[in-house]
Amino acid sequence: MKKDLKIILASASPRRRQMLADAGYEFSVCVPGVEEHDPEFGDPHEIAKHNALAKARAAAKNFSSGIIIGSDTVVALGGRIIGKPADDADAVKILKTLSGTRHSVVSAAALVDASDGRFAAFSDETFVTMRRMTDAEIAEYVKSGEAADKAGAYAIQETGDRFVVKLEGLMSTVVGFPIEQFEKFLSDFLKGA
Repeated sequence: MKKDLKIILASASPRRRQMLADAGYEFSVCVPGVEEHDPEFGDPHEIAKHNALAKARAAAKNFSSGIIIGSDTVVALGGRIIGKPADDADAVKILKTLSGTRHSVVSAAALVDASDGRFAAFSDETFVTMRRMTDAEIAEYVKSGEAADKAGAYAIQETGDRFVVKLEGLMSTVVGFPIEQFEKFLSDFLKGA
């Protein structure tokens, strides 16, 4: 199934590309120019699925066949949605907000069949507990560039894991793509379930 299926990843994320490649999928990449829906409050599962589906649908317009994969990750704390930082000052603010908290990371994946427009989406949630960070640690981390373009302004797969004291759920969900659940999701989609 992995070799003869035409798969297109609608994501610029090198982490998502690597996870799919490591799982044995062959795919091409089409980065859609989609504005993410980032409300301040809402259901993180619905927001992530909405964004993932919007990306997959936008990329699907470029193909007559194939399965398009869209994905999105959001961070939530106390009912508030925390997206990607707008700039370094915003990254500092976000990390100060998340410091010493247990927050939720939700990643969603969506599939669109380019030949007929059929679609499906799912999401997964992992809870992350962060230790308290000093202002100097936050400043150094943001200066490193790792906070840029990451939901919640940190990358657990890089050096952001030094702030994490506990994970409840899948590491891949925090990285941005719940690969452990994806294969069954794709299989069910291809069967028309």
